[in-house]
Amino acid sequence: MSRPKHEIADIIERFGGAFIDQYHPNSYQLRVLGALSACRTAALGGHKYRCDHCHREHITYNSCRNRHCPKCQGAKQAFWVEDRINNAYPVKHYHIVFTLPHELNAICQLDSRWFYDHLFASVWNVLLTFGYSHFGVQTGAVCLLHTWGQSLTFHPHLHCIVPALGYSLRGRLKKIGKGGKFLYPVTQLSLNFRKKFMASIKKHLAKQHLLHHYQPIIDSAWSKPWNVNCKPSLGKPEKVVKYLGQYTHRVAISNQRIVDVDDRDVRFMRKDYRDQEQINTTSLTGLEFLRRFCQHILPAGFVKIRHYGIYSTRFRSTSLKDPNKMVVKSVETTIERIKRVLGIDVYRCPTCKKGRLIPVAILPRIRSPGFVKTAMLKWMNY
Repeated sequence: MSRPKHEIADIIERFGGAFIDQYHPNSYQLRVLGALSACRTAALGGHKYRCDHCHREHITYNSCRNRHCPKCQGAKQAFWVEDRINNAYPVKHYHIVFTLPHELNAICQLDSRWFYDHLFASVWNVLLTFGYSHFGVQTGAVCLLHTWGQSLTFHPHLHCIVPALGYSLRGRLKKIGKGGKFLYPVTQLSLNFRKKFMASIKKHLAKQHLLHHYQPIIDSAWSKPWNVNCKPSLGKPEKVVKYLGQYTHRVAISNQRIVDVDDRDVRFMRKDYRDQEQINTTSLTGLEFLRRFCQHILPAGFVKIRHYGIYSTRFRSTSLKDPNKMVVKSVETTIERIKRVLGIDVYRCPTCKKGRLIPVAILPRIRSPGFVKTAMLKWMNY
């Protein structure tokens, strides 16, 4: 795939200094911006190769491997899909999306780690309760957090893949569902989700002595309809995992969606769900683009993909007594796996297409500080 004309790294380099001066992002956000800016550049060092056929030299720079980087997710996504296909149950699965009212965004920004953790906990509590109340089983789920809309707006929601299978009180796996058309009534899901999540929100705010201050926001959110969307079953496990794989390693915006960058604005493509998913373009100032992008930088170490119930490692190793079921045993190197899964031979000469690239030198990192390090040093001197 050819390199896009414009990248997020270019936007960071062009507008990053002014953005830091105006919005003062935290140290972790600065590190993420710095990593994305330096990804696959001389700043991170690299390797020099020479083709054993045409004798041309090629330089490849190291990647940042940051989970927010749009250039570092392709192989991770493919590996994840392959691993999950090997571990999926051979039953139908349902895609359920839990969405929060935008009024709660202000509360989320108080402590995003706590907020997201309780979003996961509330959703699984609802699914677990419905599994027992409707089918008498402990069900399972693979849950994935997304925080963005198509215009980089702040829009936290949880994608859940739920199998039409559960573990009964008799200790057996039992198929569930309504003929593949639906799993649970979405209206009941929505009401129970609102009840459980808002209860945890109010309890947390009361401990922080903030409940009175945010009561109007809570009242407004409670009065709104909470959107829970449950799609029909997705069929075979392979199809389900590949479908979910489209979401797992997405970042807020890919480089391919960026159309143009000038001295003031960034123009990018977006899908308009209100107009039959038509693709159009929208513009933001460079500073606003980075402000919105930083909203979607997850807390350090936060786990955004979680397995519950019969999809958890604990269940497989205890109830099913299959400790190796969720362990991915790889006998391949990463290079070999990339070639098998993605069909990309990283050692094939891109010029003559015949020779093999032989490493001849290691390129050290460039120690000169970028704008992010300069900004951090500036703050430390205050």
